[in-house]
Amino acid sequence: MPRLTVEKPKDSKKAFRLFLGSLKSFRLTIVFALIFALVTNVLTLFTPKLLGNMTNSAVADLSAGNSIDFAPIRQVVLQLIVIYLIVAVLTYFEHYLLARATAFYTKHLRESIIQKISRLPVSYFDQHQFGDTLSILSNDVDTLWNTLTDGLTQILSSLTTIVGCTVMMFVISPLLALVAIIVVPISVFIISKITKPAQAHFKSQRAALGKLNSHIEEDYTGHLIIKSNSHESRSLAAFRETNTQLFEDSWRANFESSMAFPVVHFFTNLGYVAICVLGGSLVLSERLLIGNVQAFIQYLSRFNQPLSNLSQIVVTIQETLAAAERVFGFLEEPEELPDPANAKRITSVKGAVEFHDVSFSYNKQTPVINHFSAKIEPGMQVAIVGPTGAGKTTLINLLMRFYDPDSGYITIDGVPTSEMRRSDVRALFGMVLQDTWLFSGTIKDNLAYGSPKATLRDIKRSATSTGIAHLIESLKGGYSAEISEDSDNISAGEKQLLTITRAMLENPPMMILDEATSNVDTCAEQLIQDAFDQLTKGRTSFVIAHRLSTIRHADLILVIKDGNIVEQGTHESLLQRHGFYAELYNSQFSED
Repeated sequence: MPRLTVEKPKDSKKAFRLFLGSLKSFRLTIVFALIFALVTNVLTLFTPKLLGNMTNSAVADLSAGNSIDFAPIRQVVLQLIVIYLIVAVLTYFEHYLLARATAFYTKHLRESIIQKISRLPVSYFDQHQFGDTLSILSNDVDTLWNTLTDGLTQILSSLTTIVGCTVMMFVISPLLALVAIIVVPISVFIISKITKPAQAHFKSQRAALGKLNSHIEEDYTGHLIIKSNSHESRSLAAFRETNTQLFEDSWRANFESSMAFPVVHFFTNLGYVAICVLGGSLVLSERLLIGNVQAFIQYLSRFNQPLSNLSQIVVTIQETLAAAERVFGFLEEPEELPDPANAKRITSVKGAVEFHDVSFSYNKQTPVINHFSAKIEPGMQVAIVGPTGAGKTTLINLLMRFYDPDSGYITIDGVPTSEMRRSDVRALFGMVLQDTWLFSGTIKDNLAYGSPKATLRDIKRSATSTGIAHLIESLKGGYSAEISEDSDNISAGEKQLLTITRAMLENPPMMILDEATSNVDTCAEQLIQDAFDQLTKGRTSFVIAHRLSTIRHADLILVIKDGNIVEQGTHESLLQRHGFYAELYNSQFSED
């Protein structure tokens, strides 16, 4: 799938140009659709003139005391039938081409956004609400789709009608035409002043909608926590606040932009009055035929129609600008730095990991890791402990290259991870997090997520080693049993067992467990610990744990405080020092 090539928009006008530029692949289809719309409008411009000629012919016959000659009338009727048939055919193809082009464009745009998500660094998702990104993917893209479906043809039709009717009115009567169009610059000037403030409200509206989606998504996924903490009233209050902000921005944006309609309507009515009075006087003075006045009034009506619709066109354009800024701004968010051209690759992994004077901070102001150095020999089981916020998970993020160090570097078997492809680095590790993730599908598919070639026998063997096999086999369907996206039909501990089984099935060279046993009971914890000991035998592994009882047999324990290693050693040696580790351990033991 080709990527949309765009610049990062800095203002609304540039965003709109980028929106039009992104239509490059679909430009030919859209151009043909717009040509059909243009021809359709041009053809219909002749109908008032033909009807006016028919009226003039009938009036002339009656004025001469003759009966009406129906031959020219029949000729006009046939011409009108031909015109309307051509218009119907062209309109059909116009809507067909435009519908396909816009459907393909929005499909392509959504795919580009999804591809962009896969290229964004983890830091983006740490700094942006999930619901806001979903709003860009759905609401803002839908706004662009609506513009393509209706807005472009509406704008083209309006411009064609205004220009064509102006020409035809000057052909009929230059004097009446001047009177009719004198209201246009006045209307446009007043409309521009009235609707300009609406753009800021449309921008706020899109942002508020994204925030509202985030709030709904968070409340939906965390409804059990909300109920268990009796947080319903406060959650509703927060929702009402965001919803009220969306309400305020929405009605102000639409009200201020719709103020164009009464202004245009007032001036067009004045124009009608002037044309009727002046046209009547011209007919009475025999300077203009009544059929021409009839045709002129029809042209004036069609001329005023796009002006009356100008308020809706203004709303469409302003909504499109706001949506385009968000969509193309997202597509130009900074991506992960590209992998080195001549990336190194470890063919035979031993598992030697070393941190070389690594420093890191998330916001470049508050250091999280300070000049961290550590050497892990192949096959060692390394436990990382420390208080909340000490930098334990940050070390894993750096090791997996979710983030890169501000200074220093990390090596695996002597190869700096910065000289390897991120995918190659991450393929070296199996990872189990505290927050479980399962998707809608069968248990078998979930377990084989990272091992698509695994057989059912392999899956069952891993499930048996983690003690989850008996649960799976007790379910209706066994390994083919369906679980929901939120996995509400299984417990939190069972979810964790499934994710651990998934990691074991991958059989990676090295393992990472980040609080992996926090959601399981004591019996399951011991079972998992035994299985993990078997899995990590001979493999380098990293364990982050708050429950220090689970890492007593670790080969090396790194004690981190304020981003620095304050102690390191085995469980027994650290207890004998009576230092910070002993303080942490004894505090947990006393609590137990």
